[in-house]
Amino acid sequence: MSMFNNFESWKDFLQDRLEQAKNAGMSNEKINHIAGEVGDYLANHVDPKNSEQAVLKDLWNVASEEEQEALASSMVKLVKEK
Repeated sequence: MSMFNNFESWKDFLQDRLEQAKNAGMSNEKINHIAGEVGDYLANHVDPKNSEQAVLKDLWNVASEEEQEALASSMVKLVKEK
């Protein structure tokens, strides 16, 4: 099963990448910026594989740039709290 097919697997993947970024000394600001770039890429190039991803894509597509930054930051917090 691909990490994209299951939302829990996706969050686990993101949590692993978050830990790697922190261990490499990346700042929270930089992590949130990269999360925004990933969100933008996913919304524009990857079809949602489950209902959670579909909701996130829909939210991303209607959000302003500031709101997208908040969504990206929220996803970082979601996997950080896992």
